[in-house]
Amino acid sequence: MEEIVGGLWDRLIRKAAYRGFPEARVNLSDMARMAPIFFRALGGDAALTVASGTPEQHGARRNWLERIAGIGTHQEYAWTDGNTLFLPERIDVFPDLVLNRDLYLWLIALAAQTDVEPVMWFVHGQRATIATLSVWPGLQVRYQRLVAAYLAIRPDPVALPTDEARVEQAIRQALLVPGSVTVLPSSRRPPQPVTLWLHPAPVTAGGKRQAGSAIPEAPSSTPASQSGGVRKRKAEAVDMPDGKDGFMLLFRAESLFSWAEYVKVNRPLDEDEQADAAKAADDLDVMSVTRDARAGVSRVKFDLDLPSEQDDDLVLADGILLPEWHYRQQRLQPDHCQVQMMLSRDAVPCALPLHLKPTAQRLRRQFQALAPQRLRLKGQTSGDELDLDACVRFAADRTTGLLMTEPALYSAIRPHQRDVASLLLADLSLSTDAWVSDRQRVIDVIRDALFLFSEVLCALGDRYALYGFSSVRRHHVRCHLLKGFDERYDDRIRGRLAALRPGFYTRMGAAIRHASAILSKRPAAQRLLLVLTDGKPNDLDQYDSRYGLEDTRQAVQSARAMGLLPFCVTVDNEHQQYLPFLFGKNGYTVVSDVTQLPARLVNIYKNIVTIH
Repeated sequence: MEEIVGGLWDRLIRKAAYRGFPEARVNLSDMARMAPIFFRALGGDAALTVASGTPEQHGARRNWLERIAGIGTHQEYAWTDGNTLFLPERIDVFPDLVLNRDLYLWLIALAAQTDVEPVMWFVHGQRATIATLSVWPGLQVRYQRLVAAYLAIRPDPVALPTDEARVEQAIRQALLVPGSVTVLPSSRRPPQPVTLWLHPAPVTAGGKRQAGSAIPEAPSSTPASQSGGVRKRKAEAVDMPDGKDGFMLLFRAESLFSWAEYVKVNRPLDEDEQADAAKAADDLDVMSVTRDARAGVSRVKFDLDLPSEQDDDLVLADGILLPEWHYRQQRLQPDHCQVQMMLSRDAVPCALPLHLKPTAQRLRRQFQALAPQRLRLKGQTSGDELDLDACVRFAADRTTGLLMTEPALYSAIRPHQRDVASLLLADLSLSTDAWVSDRQRVIDVIRDALFLFSEVLCALGDRYALYGFSSVRRHHVRCHLLKGFDERYDDRIRGRLAALRPGFYTRMGAAIRHASAILSKRPAAQRLLLVLTDGKPNDLDQYDSRYGLEDTRQAVQSARAMGLLPFCVTVDNEHQQYLPFLFGKNGYTVVSDVTQLPARLVNIYKNIVTIH
């Protein structure tokens, strides 16, 4: 009974002390489609992704009700680190939903002004506001409306101590007339955060700028709606506890309710998920990360998990050197990546799996209209049969005295075939080992898609090739030969597809460059490069950042310059954060239901070939 009463009291006092307006709340997920488009339309860096930030302790004054409820200590800042634009996960500052939505758009507009120096937050906010309004004067009315509503809910300087009142007056003046105040008065306590400004970086309670540290993403089957989306976490490096400190002589009761305790886990090797991990992470102000004495052993174990030469696939070609784009230096680094051509060692010839035969038969019947047709050409100088119409015309012309020098009196049958060459490049990274149902993993769905794709294209007579790829840093980009252009689709190729298994990481730029070099040698009027993936480019090094996105984008642009048509098919629900930047607005499609990929892939191919 005491717990029930305590829970009711806690909810009541928190609701009474909360300064926001939950009924008018706008979540970042509600802006997921608009935010990237609006940001890039205002000239923002197209490579930046949008994500939610993490609350930071601000140290400003709280009223007595907030102190009783234990809230109001943290603020979610809007800022950018050059790779990601971090926005509050939710905004309920104003009682009007439209104003909260406008605040999101205003913060995005501020972030688009990349030429503003990241100086002290008070000066930076004013400079960014001036730059934004000078470039986009149409935002002036929206900004004035936001300022008027915002000043009404900020602390009243009359009710503040003298030093804090001077600071509040300076902030109000800076908001009303940006650039009019250059120095922020000093005070014993930090001011209330300014929600209308984009901070150069979050400010911790100690006054230090904290760039933040992202928790490494791991493959997970938890939907984004449940996990809360991508969040930035603040981390610190600490020493390894030695367990020799003995008993605590001083004990604080509130520590009973804290998650801040040391738990020894090995995340690269431990696959067990904790049900309360997300809640624990949200309750922590700072995540402390350390390396224990066994770090070297773990690293060696990871290397031993790589297949040995005897157990690995056959190496067809090694040492294929390719360049890689360095976006900071704005240049191609020659011979930076090394590609290995691989062939499955364990592939055993097999027939089409039984569960795919009905679908394959249905798709073949459905696509018969695209099969090469035999056309009868009339009025030929030579051919298989006489063209009766041409013979009648020739006789009439001869009667009137008009004689043809070389009469075309025959008809001929010629095959009409589409001049298309397609290369499908499948992502075989470790993330494809995730389960999508009780029976299938992502790699199983990809395998079925390749089976059906091959069955239909073989029936159509189109020229195509199949390759898979994964990587372990830049010196080990593994490109798996599944079917070459000059190979016949038979049980031997089906055996290679059946032997597919998850690989390592996704160095997509090198794989696309290698596939482009293969496809560019095929003489065809239309050359299609299909990329099938389940996530964004990543690897163990700096490739798992903006570096990898920029390199992949350059590889796609190089493929287009070679006369190829690159097109991406993805099953990633977070595709809007990077695919428009990589392949363009019309250069990709999304299969929301992974299990529908096999049938959808063939239809996607049909639409691309028909349109182009």
